[in-house]
Amino acid sequence: MPAKKDIAAMLQRLPTKPGIYQFFDSDGTILYVGKAKNLKSRVSSYFNKNKYDSGKTRILAKKVDNIKFLVVETEMDALLLENNLIKENQPKYNILLKDDKSFPSIVIKKERFPRIYPTRQLIKDGSEYFGPYASVKTMHKVLDLIRKLYPIRSCSYNLAEKHVDAGKYKICLEYHIGNCLGPCEARISEAEYDQNVDAIRKIIKGQWDGPLKELKDKMKSAAEGLHFEKAAEYKSKIELLQSFQAKSTIVNPNIDKVDVFSIVSDNQASYVNYMKVNNGAIILGQTSVLKRKLGETDEEVLSYAIPELRRRYQSDSKEVYIPFELELEMEGVSFHAPQRGEKLRLIQLSERNAKFYMLDQQKQQDQVDPEASQNRILSTLKDDLKLKEMPRHIECFDNSNIQGTNPASACVVFKNAKPSKSDYRKFTIKTVDGPDDFASMEEVVFRRYRRLKEENQPFPQLIIIDGGKGQLSASLKALDRLELRGKIAIIGIAKKLEEIYFPGDSLPLYIDKRSESLKLIQQLRNEAHRFSLAHHRSKRSKEALKTELTEIPGVGEKTAQELLVKFKSVKNIKEATKKELEAVVNLKIAQAVWKHFNEYD
Repeated sequence: MPAKKDIAAMLQRLPTKPGIYQFFDSDGTILYVGKAKNLKSRVSSYFNKNKYDSGKTRILAKKVDNIKFLVVETEMDALLLENNLIKENQPKYNILLKDDKSFPSIVIKKERFPRIYPTRQLIKDGSEYFGPYASVKTMHKVLDLIRKLYPIRSCSYNLAEKHVDAGKYKICLEYHIGNCLGPCEARISEAEYDQNVDAIRKIIKGQWDGPLKELKDKMKSAAEGLHFEKAAEYKSKIELLQSFQAKSTIVNPNIDKVDVFSIVSDNQASYVNYMKVNNGAIILGQTSVLKRKLGETDEEVLSYAIPELRRRYQSDSKEVYIPFELELEMEGVSFHAPQRGEKLRLIQLSERNAKFYMLDQQKQQDQVDPEASQNRILSTLKDDLKLKEMPRHIECFDNSNIQGTNPASACVVFKNAKPSKSDYRKFTIKTVDGPDDFASMEEVVFRRYRRLKEENQPFPQLIIIDGGKGQLSASLKALDRLELRGKIAIIGIAKKLEEIYFPGDSLPLYIDKRSESLKLIQQLRNEAHRFSLAHHRSKRSKEALKTELTEIPGVGEKTAQELLVKFKSVKNIKEATKKELEAVVNLKIAQAVWKHFNEYD
């Protein structure tokens, strides 16, 4: 789109340096914040009508009334500044991560004899926070493990040294049942208590080696001192910790301090899975939803999500595994897109989790709002096939014949992505002799849309032809004769490799086999095949009925039908006695039928 006069002047003044840019509307409301290696090139691209196909991008560009920018030294500086401005201003057209305020964290309270408990409030008082945890269940599993390994106080007493020395507090039931070591009466030293807290800190971070070694040393020491009950207690704790670690370990323990990211997308949103791996164990797994505002690519979404999620989950990992190469630089961090081995399996595991989360979200949405599900599927189909309008009315054609006999065709109709069975139509081929699939397809497509045209009925937004280039070409001839070519979108689908053919294109389109749009096309094709085959079988049955039973003198189609209803098959009629036949039809016809099948006995 051509830029407004004042916008064009602004574009001319932009520097070619790295920085961030902000778009404002006529009311001064911030619409979008972005970063760029080259401000002039990047910002100008929004106003180049050949640059973007996205309708949302064109709408954004039309609304821009003012542009502000800030030059920075490096792309990394731009990344950080962009992140801060997005969080502060929440621009309408920016990708936004779901707020993490509702997620709980584990806190190690900054106090003498620290408490360790879950919280949803992050208070800047020097306390340590770990998380946030997307799953409360996962967080409580960690806390339960901690409590079983290290008795930590749960009371809220102020255990300042002067209060403890003065005997202000007394031990409670938690001490007597073994859940607390009694710091309120100085029954455990501050140094020993802090040693337990340090071990807990490592466990929360997924650093198992230190706590395991410490417990093993204590078990060995207790055994050497003949304190076998104490040694057995330490042994139980070791087994508990090892069991918890084994459930988390999925790769080589040598893979340490690594962040893993993957992304899957549907037509509206992207789902980014983030896993934190320490000593070969996943200590954090979380999938976040990012709403794409301007049709951003997976690369753009992931480039935004990685620094934001690392900040949110306080990651200091120096290595990041990603599913594909990114133009993203972070100081002290190396990015790697694995191609094989255990590192690749980590990426694949992350992708499976992202896909599962996406499908689960879609199922929930489908249950709550079925119409939204239909719109999502049809919108995906519209984008995949580059259609001009939403295909709310789709028709699919299929032919059936066996060795050229009883050729039949059928048309099935889907409205709003659901079968509309009252609109299904059967066709008996009238103008074609022999098994000519192309000519048969041309005939039925012509008959179908000639009738709709004559009756002034609405045409579908999409026609699907079950077949490849030949069937599609035949269908186009029918549309040409009706002067409808170009007015209705039409495609062919070849069964073998699920190839989608467009008029005039020699090369087919391959839609992702997991795509909802391909599944809808397959559903239409399979339903057309089923309906056409049922019509063909019905025709064959009638033909068989005529040749088997109606050749008998006195037996018409109605009588033949009565006999088949009673005896289920011609074979059973052949084997029936005269008396059994007389119970269904009159004596004369029963004798004729019996004689026809038994006259050579």
